[in-house]
Amino acid sequence: MFGGSAFFAGFLISLSLILAIGAQNTFVLRQGLKRQHILPLILFCAVSDAFLICLGVLGLGALLEPIFQKYADFMLCGAALWLGGYGVLRLREAARSSVAALAGDAVSSLKLVLSTAAILTFANPHVYLDTIVLIGTLSSVYAGEQKGAFALGAMSASFVFFTALGYGATLLSPLMSSVRSWRIVDVITGLLMLGFAAIMLSQTSWLAGFVTS
Repeated sequence: MFGGSAFFAGFLISLSLILAIGAQNTFVLRQGLKRQHILPLILFCAVSDAFLICLGVLGLGALLEPIFQKYADFMLCGAALWLGGYGVLRLREAARSSVAALAGDAVSSLKLVLSTAAILTFANPHVYLDTIVLIGTLSSVYAGEQKGAFALGAMSASFVFFTALGYGATLLSPLMSSVRSWRIVDVITGLLMLGFAAIMLSQTSWLAGFVTS
């Protein structure tokens, strides 16, 4: 028996976690609109998720959870600073008058795209909590073939979601031929990044203690 119910459970749980709007998803969407390096970016994001899910299913979550709790504030602050900087960069791009830059004509190198994706993926503490800790913990209710099916379902959700997001965005790219369209995209992206940064900072015990004091 392949374990269809376990596969379906893993798929739905993983998909529900990925669907939340985040910095990584926003970046994939933007690259899809630009039609630049879509396949390598999709594969990077999906394989990264699959790797972290494997670590969680293999039991690494129980070992790493105390480390996450101990250094959570440092991780959240570091991620917030980077996201805030990226948000400011996008807002600055929106204010520029360069048609080439705003219309998406400026081609980013594959190295830059993947390095940015790596930071957005691995500098986000929540990705470890979602994949290694949460999915890893939920997989513990299964054993043997069922556990493997659960993990495969969770990993499949990443490949399906990022493929749909990246290539789905290309369908909208004809609408992005004007400076105004890209200015709107950059403003929304910038504000979202700053919002994510603020949320991460609000989750630190330092800020929580300051607010409640």
